[in-house]
Amino acid sequence: MGTRNKPMYRVVVADHRSPRDGAFIEVIGHYNPLTEPETFVVDEEKALKWLRHGARPTDTTLRLLSKAGVMDKFKPTVTEKTRAAKPRKKKTTSGTKTKSTVEESS
Repeated sequence: MGTRNKPMYRVVVADHRSPRDGAFIEVIGHYNPLTEPETFVVDEEKALKWLRHGARPTDTTLRLLSKAGVMDKFKPTVTEKTRAAKPRKKKTTSGTKTKSTVEESS
């Protein structure tokens, strides 16, 4: 959006397979970087809804959502379970022989 030398951006939800300027699912906000301070308007409820449904924001959108405080309200519902690190046992193969040193006494 916008005109030459006056950019204005929409914040949209789009399928990852669609082209960058292609079809999108829903407009959730807009961003104007030229105003002082920069203007960012987002519908928090829609943003949180899509984040809970698995939407992954781009780096720039993540920065803007964090600045607006939306990411502070977003808590992933499914957390990955991490396994505690267990000491690994060395595998021994039954077919290998170890060298042993034989000392001869005189």
